[in-house]
Amino acid sequence: MADRQQTDPAPSWWSRPEDEPEDRGTSATGGRGAAVDPGEPVAVSPPADRPPAGGDAQDRSQDEARPHDPTPPHGEPSGPDPEPSPDEAPAAGAGRERYDPWGEQPLHVVDQGARPRGVRLWRAVSLGAGTALLAGGVGGYLGVLAERQSATRLELPQVAAEDRDRAPTSVAGIAATALPGVVTLHVRGGEGSGTGTGFVLDQQGHILTNSHVVAGAEEIAVTFSTGESVTAELVGRDSGYDLAVVKVSGVRGLRPLSLGNSENVRVGDPVVAIGAPFDLSNTVTAGIISATGRPVTAGGDKGDGSDVSYVDALQTDAPINPGNSGGPLLDARAHVVGINSAIRGADKDDSGRQGGSIGLGFAIPVNQGKRVAEELIRTGRATHPVIGVTLDMQYTGDGARVGDKGADGKPSVVADGPGARAGIRPGDVITKVDGRRVRGGDELIIKIRAHRPGDPLTLTVLREGRERTLEVVLGSANGS
Repeated sequence: MADRQQTDPAPSWWSRPEDEPEDRGTSATGGRGAAVDPGEPVAVSPPADRPPAGGDAQDRSQDEARPHDPTPPHGEPSGPDPEPSPDEAPAAGAGRERYDPWGEQPLHVVDQGARPRGVRLWRAVSLGAGTALLAGGVGGYLGVLAERQSATRLELPQVAAEDRDRAPTSVAGIAATALPGVVTLHVRGGEGSGTGTGFVLDQQGHILTNSHVVAGAEEIAVTFSTGESVTAELVGRDSGYDLAVVKVSGVRGLRPLSLGNSENVRVGDPVVAIGAPFDLSNTVTAGIISATGRPVTAGGDKGDGSDVSYVDALQTDAPINPGNSGGPLLDARAHVVGINSAIRGADKDDSGRQGGSIGLGFAIPVNQGKRVAEELIRTGRATHPVIGVTLDMQYTGDGARVGDKGADGKPSVVADGPGARAGIRPGDVITKVDGRRVRGGDELIIKIRAHRPGDPLTLTVLREGRERTLEVVLGSANGS
């Protein structure tokens, strides 16, 4: 077998083992420093359990001539290492493994040592700090968002929306039915301006209110519940009943209120009042009928009695205040049973006098209002029922006393009048009307005016200590 001599110089990165001498060719005694002929094959040292190779050439020749079996028998040590390739360098010495400078791993490796721990610790600290900042930012944003949502979307428990309709007999139901037919009146005149209430009577535009609301009016404005306003003209008024009718023109879709019957009213019945107290339009209050047949007089500012109103009134505790005058008093079926006209406040000399309602309100019965309204619409004037006598208004006893003389020296009992025909005489004291007690002259007038002209009445008269019963048919007189 021929060996190829290595003639190429060693790579620049190749280095010798540290334990080899720099020069191999000068030692003749063998050992690790023996010289090697470049042209001579180099034998590999046998393993420790085999005898060392001899120095004769014959044995070497026989070994070289013996066929090479790459697979040694079982239990025998392997043969000599394969010959080095032309690119491999011979072994550096006996007993040492050959070094292959052309192998995959060079012997010369620069030891860079372990990487500094500080770098890894810095990276860990940076990663932790970044994570903490990111988590803090996300947490802060979520906190602000939650705070904003809690501030802007705070929802408290609440019942669901329901049908807004109410029972027709409830206060809300009565108000819903009646409000479209109730109006507010703004009046201007030479004596100033004022506010009152009224309600629609028919499709022709007639509106019923109090006489004192439109007294002295030069301009009347009517405002409906929708807020629309139109001017109105006075049709007629009667101060004795404190009732008046005005009319609007060119208004469509009017909602007249239904008129009830005041004879059906009983104490304790629920009622609703609608008006504009202190110009607060469409104000609704509720109460009951506190009493019926209350004799109420109002007015009298002129001093001659021409402006005194006599009302056989319905008393209610539904709050009524200035501005409610002329508004409707409604029963549970939204029918008008009265026209709100007066209130009773505390005495004027009382330092703690209450100016508003104290629960004593009075309304003109609708039966009386209906009759007067019909007459005012038809003729512009209303008639009063009379018995044809002059009363002594200074009498302080129980009952109404017929005067001895009338106004301007005329007889106190009108000749051929209703009273004269019934047998009434000067000085008689009328104590009852249709069996109901009368305590004074004002109350007698109120009881008579609660009827129509032509109605028959039964009067109880005290004459010379004896009671007499007289039948009278009411006469008629023009109102003021």
